[in-house]
Amino acid sequence: MIVKTLRKLVTAIAITGVATFALLPAISSYAQEAETPAATPAAATGEVHEKTLIDKYKQGGVVMHFLLLASFLTVWLGIDGALRTTRKRALPTAHVAQLRELFKQGDYMGAYAYAKAHPSPICDVVRTGVSFIPDGKTMTEEAMFSELNRINGQLQGRNSYLSVIGVCSPMIGLVGTVIGMMGAFASLNQGGATDTGAMAEHIGEVLVATASGLFVAIPAFILYYILRNRVAVLLHDIQEVTAALFRKMPYEAFEGYHLGDEEIFANMPNWVAPAEGEAIENNGQAQA
Repeated sequence: MIVKTLRKLVTAIAITGVATFALLPAISSYAQEAETPAATPAAATGEVHEKTLIDKYKQGGVVMHFLLLASFLTVWLGIDGALRTTRKRALPTAHVAQLRELFKQGDYMGAYAYAKAHPSPICDVVRTGVSFIPDGKTMTEEAMFSELNRINGQLQGRNSYLSVIGVCSPMIGLVGTVIGMMGAFASLNQGGATDTGAMAEHIGEVLVATASGLFVAIPAFILYYILRNRVAVLLHDIQEVTAALFRKMPYEAFEGYHLGDEEIFANMPNWVAPAEGEAIENNGQAQA
């Protein structure tokens, strides 16, 4: 419940931030129009006007909108990934303790029912392993390995978008660089080398766009590798717990039994004739 609330809160903050910064150009234009015409220009007084963050944002050009969106996505994906890769969610202490107790008692049906009623990465792996015990050690280990791969893909799914942001953000900044350089050469062609003001403005656009792309990409890559390592540690811990649970498992005692409620689809080939006096069950119907 708390995790869902935090996710909703982060999403709301991200949407509000994107909407606010999307309206910043209009708000800034309105504020400039509202200024009194009697205001003395900074250039006339010789004062140096220090650009604010909003000024730099506007100077970076249209690519800054995309980089701003990428920065909000980076924050959201980082928080979401940190919440999803905690040990408390992957290996709840109560789940591990209860599964160990049921295994000690030999109550594998109870362990299966408990794991199914309490979904978590450790319970999902144990439930899968218990259902494959009658098929032998090899099939049981392969089934648990497959379930671990599914959990790994689930945990790494959103984290991979951080890597995408880390790769694409410098490219977006490079687009701003190219646009700024095109503007700089255009102003040089129109006004000549004496129009240093226009040149400086376009060069500033180039630098702001390039720096912003790197500013977004570096934290995205850092978060991606941190979360990837957290997932690797969690999967290793899950493997250790399950290996301890299934150690010395008497697989031969389960032959002929069916644990769990998963449907088994394999059946005898329909071209094999049943033995005399026996019936073969096919699609829920008995054939003589």
